[in-house]
Amino acid sequence: MGTAAGSAFDTETLRRGIEGDTAATLLSLYADDAQLRIVDHQTQPSRPKVLRGRDEIAEMLDDVYSRDMTHRLEDCVVQGDRAAYSESCRYSDGVRVLAESMVSLRDGKIVEQTMIQAWDE
Repeated sequence: MGTAAGSAFDTETLRRGIEGDTAATLLSLYADDAQLRIVDHQTQPSRPKVLRGRDEIAEMLDDVYSRDMTHRLEDCVVQGDRAAYSESCRYSDGVRVLAESMVSLRDGKIVEQTMIQAWDE
């Protein structure tokens, strides 16, 4: 992968962040004023979960990375100040999660993200 031309957003850092053991590297990609909107079975499009700022995003990521699961960056495309990526996760009991994200970038940092996720039930 690598850095997109004209952008400081580094997809290798994204890969290391997603596939790492802690949330620290992934959190470093978010701007202080970032907003993350999550849509899934529990937080449907008309009432998505919205996290505002790095502190709220950090709390969610710390929870996710405290679980017994693996994460993998499947694909990532960066074009100008936008990026999209696919992530697959697997809990130790075999339950799978798939997430698709679209992000807006400012100075190489994520400022807005919409994540749509689904998991085995």
